[in-house]
Amino acid sequence: MTDRTTAAGARASGPLAGLRVVELAGIGPGPFAGMLLADLGADVVRVERPGGAGLGIDPRCDVTNRGKRSVLVDLKAPGGAARVLDLAERADVLIEGWRPGVAERLGVGPEPCLDRNPALVYGRMTGWGQDGPLAASAGHDIGYTAVTGALGMIGPADGPPSVPANLLGDYAGGSLYLVVGVLAALRHAALHGSGQVVDAAIVDGTSHLTAMIHGMLAAGSWQDRRGANLLDGGCPFYGVYETSDGGHMAVGALEDRFYAEFVRLLGLRQPPEQHDLAAWGALREAVADRFASATRSHWTRVFEGSDACVAPVLSLSEAPHHPHLAARGTYLTHEGITQPAPAPRFSATPTRVRSGPALPGVHTAEVARDWALEQPATPD
Repeated sequence: MTDRTTAAGARASGPLAGLRVVELAGIGPGPFAGMLLADLGADVVRVERPGGAGLGIDPRCDVTNRGKRSVLVDLKAPGGAARVLDLAERADVLIEGWRPGVAERLGVGPEPCLDRNPALVYGRMTGWGQDGPLAASAGHDIGYTAVTGALGMIGPADGPPSVPANLLGDYAGGSLYLVVGVLAALRHAALHGSGQVVDAAIVDGTSHLTAMIHGMLAAGSWQDRRGANLLDGGCPFYGVYETSDGGHMAVGALEDRFYAEFVRLLGLRQPPEQHDLAAWGALREAVADRFASATRSHWTRVFEGSDACVAPVLSLSEAPHHPHLAARGTYLTHEGITQPAPAPRFSATPTRVRSGPALPGVHTAEVARDWALEQPATPD
């Protein structure tokens, strides 16, 4: 990464200030990865295609495009690919989330980009990966997590698996692994001067997330079925319980001293032995009865500040008002939208949300100026 004094660089903050990223627009894990890089200070230019696919929401509310700049390029029009290659030549990173072969067909695949910029890190975000029998197939988070065994671990023993929105596959197994791969490849490029392709597949990342569970399975301390284990709701002191007003409390009192505090504050009289698996059914009923006897707010007050490892289950709109999250500034409101603040935090290079969601094409002239492009970044 070279030192840059562009207007965008002067405004940037965070550990990645000065890093230039080209994001070929898509939906889901690619934009989230771009947002994370932008949150960390990178100058992320999102290349939109005219009339391109979106989330079906007002682009002014698409928080995953915050902190970025946007240009319009019709890659199917004459000169469209050349404009992207001009950006790639000046970038440190390019990320795309299309099916394998699409970028190549459009003339912006790894080969022409690396020919123009041998130090470029070319990040590819897909569900199935760049090869394998399903590489060219359509898919979504739920299918990727299904085949990795991750989805099958989540949910009650007597019901179907529970769907964890698209957080587990798209964002944890996809976006975060793409960003880790990009940062690792940037380190290599800085040392050796050569870029490379990062193949980030959601199935690979999600499978990787199950590493500890596979170790427990091999050791015989995990049963390969839902609701039968310490961390999947099978344990009565690691689960969720309903309160009298229809709310829920989350319990994670695994260690002996935390369990003792939990039992004391919950008011259980002569509870079954914690580690007697044969008594877990009775213990679960006793815990459920106690929680059902009062409201969520009551139990929140009872356990607040204790080491019982109990917390209220909050909704998305309630979470920003939790006293601890509010005190830390875990959420912020920017341009009228309440949203998570950048994470993680840095002592020497603090991050911030620099701008709201980038509207398609609004930064065309600005990017052309700041990136010293010889031609407009979008067609006339």
